[in-house]
Amino acid sequence: MRVAVVGLGKMGLSHLSIIRAHPDVEVAAVCDSAKYLLDVLARYTGVKIFTDFDQMLKDVELDAVVIATPSRFHAPMVRKALEHNIHVFCEKPFVLSTEEGGELTDMAEERNLVNQVGYHNRFIGTFREVKRLLDSGTVGDVSHIQAEAYGPVVLRPQTSTWRNKRTEGGGCLYDYAAHPINLVNWYFGMPTGVGGTMLAKVFSKETEDEVYASLSFAGGQTAQLSVNWSDEAYRKMTTRISIWGTKGKIFADRQEIQVYLRDTATLPEGYDLGWNVKYTTELTESVWFYVRGEEYSAQLDYFVRTIQEGLTPVNSFESALQTDSVIEMLIADAQGSGSSSAVRSQPVKVKPGNPVRRWFGLAS
Repeated sequence: MRVAVVGLGKMGLSHLSIIRAHPDVEVAAVCDSAKYLLDVLARYTGVKIFTDFDQMLKDVELDAVVIATPSRFHAPMVRKALEHNIHVFCEKPFVLSTEEGGELTDMAEERNLVNQVGYHNRFIGTFREVKRLLDSGTVGDVSHIQAEAYGPVVLRPQTSTWRNKRTEGGGCLYDYAAHPINLVNWYFGMPTGVGGTMLAKVFSKETEDEVYASLSFAGGQTAQLSVNWSDEAYRKMTTRISIWGTKGKIFADRQEIQVYLRDTATLPEGYDLGWNVKYTTELTESVWFYVRGEEYSAQLDYFVRTIQEGLTPVNSFESALQTDSVIEMLIADAQGSGSSSAVRSQPVKVKPGNPVRRWFGLAS
């Protein structure tokens, strides 16, 4: 399978190293604006290099492309790849506009092209175990969820980079909050409303550094979202999910899952009443190549095998569009209060004209 990698920042270089080691993949080209980096890759790998995405699509025959550019370039590059009938793996967030995201999702489906977005948490053993336990009803009827993400991204006043500009990277909402939102979408689907959204600045000038909000679901569940990318108490990004049900509760992060089961619970194999702890090492399958975490290799392998074998998509454009839609609901909620840092008393609900209604069938 002939694959190109576009965008050679931190994530792009990780994807490049992983996909080059995949036994069923040939990296046919790379594309970036940094000529020095391209020259190094050309000298030591022999891969074809490009600074122009359109030229690469014209000159190189490709089966798939991995897009890891700044967020504002995702939509136009995804569109051009689909127009060339190329399968697409796109880093998160999918796009910065749900209207455009809906168009691209339709386009990929119409052309029967495999599409995937890089929400790697769905390939982490602990978070996958949460999904399995919820689907089996182990903790009963869920009443409340807490979704959190903290880390040391912006720790001092600084001039803006693409990452903390709303129109380029999307800020803390799209870069950090998207991860726990995506997990909540995976577990419980689309919320029917959001409220109490606070988007607060700590150091950034043009976007938020903190995100706090409440979400409500058709099944009666509520969720609290708590995200801060200006928290130096954390050495690196930490994502956590806590879930309360009638038969027990679940706490999970990258390292472990803790499950408490009441005597009313039907016990899954390997679980007992009371507290249970399982570590990611016992829940994670081995991969052929390791960079940063098995999940990064696992998601790219799944993308490749979906093209080869027709697997059920994971993290498709459609599922990523859910996350983008929730983010737009949060922005509307915060703006509707008259201030980006004020709390809104009435929840924002999905409006009839919102593309998310068409995709996810939410009632008025």
